[in-house]
Amino acid sequence: MVQFYSPNRRSVNRGIISVTADNLDAQGQGIARHQGKTIFISGLLPGEQAQIQLTEEKRQFAKAKVVKRLSDSTYRVAPRCPHFKVCGGCQQQHVATELQANTKASVLEHLIQRETGVQVSAHPIIHSPDYGYRRRARLGLQYHAKQRALLMGFRQSQTNDLVNIKHCSVMRPELEQLLQPLSQCLNSLSAVKRLGHVELVLADNGPLIVLRHLDPLKHEDRESLRTFAVQHNVAVYLAGDEKSLELLMEEQPEPWYQVDGLKLVFSPRDFIQVNDAVNQQMVKQALAWLDLQPTDRVLDLFCGMGNFTLPIATKVQSVVGVEGVAALVSSGQYNAQLNELNNVDFFHENLESDIHQQPWAALGFNKVLLDPARAGAAGVMSHIVKLVPEKVVYVSCNPTTLARDSKVLLEAGYHLVSVRMLDMFPHTSHLESMALFSREPMVIE
Repeated sequence: MVQFYSPNRRSVNRGIISVTADNLDAQGQGIARHQGKTIFISGLLPGEQAQIQLTEEKRQFAKAKVVKRLSDSTYRVAPRCPHFKVCGGCQQQHVATELQANTKASVLEHLIQRETGVQVSAHPIIHSPDYGYRRRARLGLQYHAKQRALLMGFRQSQTNDLVNIKHCSVMRPELEQLLQPLSQCLNSLSAVKRLGHVELVLADNGPLIVLRHLDPLKHEDRESLRTFAVQHNVAVYLAGDEKSLELLMEEQPEPWYQVDGLKLVFSPRDFIQVNDAVNQQMVKQALAWLDLQPTDRVLDLFCGMGNFTLPIATKVQSVVGVEGVAALVSSGQYNAQLNELNNVDFFHENLESDIHQQPWAALGFNKVLLDPARAGAAGVMSHIVKLVPEKVVYVSCNPTTLARDSKVLLEAGYHLVSVRMLDMFPHTSHLESMALFSREPMVIE
């Protein structure tokens, strides 16, 4: 008789356990200890007692759900959004934003110290408005045959189902007020079953909407959208595929936003920072850390459309921006001309490939800024070291890759001078940060 090996499965204790949370993790889960094991409990805050039930158990930790909360923390607040606990967009509206931000800062400090051995403070935190901060949002569209209605919203937590959003407290009010009339307009279209998604963007000169449609729109549908655009003073763009983009009413102006006194025109599909208030502070902090001088030659890697590059150009001899997305490079070049900045060069290059043959790599720079995606900047760190810049500012959307890439600079003799936690996305687990490295020891006031 053939026997097959079957590993022992760790059984989950389904009994009720009483615990008190003593900490919070970056995902907003309460942390408690029971019989030497760490337990992560969704919805429980530090200081709160609760009866819980384990949902997953590992050798070193377990996860649990609250059966009954026995006390309330002073940091527990009433969520503003009616879709909280259903929508997967915001998970921490029940937590005071002060605790959210301080927890993220502590997570950042711990991670950097654990990975690099350097003890740093992520304070003062660069704060955001608690609500009404998001100037860009992408909502799914899903036709529900039984309801005979188009659902418009965000995914439910851990599912592919849409929550039909009528309010969104983290959106800028100018965008939130468009949700219900936009839903009504889209539901009236004959193409209602063949719509993909919709993006809402708030430029400094007004809101715009990008509608992804899977089939060509009939004249009647285009007229309905044109009426909506006029009634709500919004620019409507039609996207028949992932590359094309048609402005429904051609007389409407190009969208733009301001940063550090400059006007940056962008395409609705260009990446721009979602949180304008934090972006303004972030750019200001980066420029201050770099201590820009008229003789500086600055390199800006993963530069996008020049969110940092162009403000830097107003203060230095020259700046070079390198970016992998051709459309963003074109926008950067256009905006350099628009703002009459003649000391800027943009290069369209893949920074994840062999950079040593790329033309910008032969140039010399004395200061460097980089703002990579979540994967980090492993491919360029050794070249940054070869440049021997006086200062390096690293803007990060992933603390794990920031800590990893920091090791390269630290091993090359650089000093990690300062770190900031950027509260770019309150009520979510996203942790943005920035760090300053210097070739010489220095003290930041």
